[in-house]
Amino acid sequence: MTESPRHPLFPDASLEMTGKDTPALESAALAPGTRVNITHLATEDLSARVEAASALRRLGLTPVPHLSARRLRSRSELAETLAALRDVRAAEDVFVVSGDPATPHGPYDDALAVIRSGLLEEYGVRHVGIAGYPEGHPAIDGPVLWSALEAKAAALREQGMAGGVITQFGFAVDPVLEWLTETRRRGVHLPVRIGVPGPAGVRRLLSYARRFGVTTSTGIARKYGFSLTHLMGTAGPDRFLRELAAGLSPEAHGEVGLHFYTFGGLAATSSWLTASGLTAAGAASLPPQSPRSPAARTTAG
Repeated sequence: MTESPRHPLFPDASLEMTGKDTPALESAALAPGTRVNITHLATEDLSARVEAASALRRLGLTPVPHLSARRLRSRSELAETLAALRDVRAAEDVFVVSGDPATPHGPYDDALAVIRSGLLEEYGVRHVGIAGYPEGHPAIDGPVLWSALEAKAAALREQGMAGGVITQFGFAVDPVLEWLTETRRRGVHLPVRIGVPGPAGVRRLLSYARRFGVTTSTGIARKYGFSLTHLMGTAGPDRFLRELAAGLSPEAHGEVGLHFYTFGGLAATSSWLTASGLTAAGAASLPPQSPRSPAARTTAG
């Protein structure tokens, strides 16, 4: 029997989906109110993301659409996107990230530019998620990542908007704890959801790790629960979460939750969450942090 990683520090979990996952939502055992991020992929158009957001609302879940700054071709496209999301009651919570394109497709070079555009408030956005990188980014220097995080947190405070951080996934706990400590030392006290890969095939996990520059040394892989020499198996995050729970301190690390990347599919992740007791939502979920409180796959920004 798998030991549950549930811990008072992890009252609930959010997760991620793409437009193509929409049909799987009906059978996913997600508790009412669960936050589900909808990725902004180059291969999926706005209608696919809006359809996913609408389905989430209909099922009593909380849609969190991604806005990929560098994929937006114009201010009017951003406005159109937000208007379409507002029409299906999915514009209150968004996750803003720079995005993969090396060259912006339009006027937004990074997430900060979207946050400062003024359009988020205009279309009813109340909570903005931003990205964090405990193991750094393969194409961006550490000081740039820290500067981007601090600037985005400051912009949210200035605009009176609530926010939170979702980190890139990883397999090692120590970089996460060190990053959280440094984040708080720098005065960024937004709630943080630690990115965790949901259960998936080892080969697929390693593929995503290489793509995003995540450390996968033999020692780390073994501790996480898979072997680099036997790639046909499946690995889950149980060991990682037990170590994370043991190392976290609310006093030192602030408000921390979990965010699952569904590399093995939405159904597999939702089933694992149910079995682990991490689907509690509603009153137990991490609330949006007030920006006025002192505790208030992609490129940086």
